Amino acid sequence: MLTPEAIEETLRRIRPYLQVDGGDVELASIREDNIVEIRLLGSCAHCPMSLMTLRAGIERALMLEHEEIRRIEQVR
Repeated sequence: MLTPEAIEETLRRIRPYLQVDGGDVELASIREDNIVEIRLLGSCAHCPMSLMTLRAGIERALMLEHEEIRRIEQVR
């Protein structure tokens, strides 16, 4: 079962890479259809490379650890 605690544990390991550049990430919600909504913070929120960070970094890490995730979406 997908839990906020499990997602937070994975995000905890990703955060240092984002924080080096002044950014961060937080879990916004886990929808019933196993779509995880995240919020990019700091410099990540407005970075032109944020889509790449979301897909190649955050989404990949989360989906590798949590097979039940269908997709990661960014919310503001």
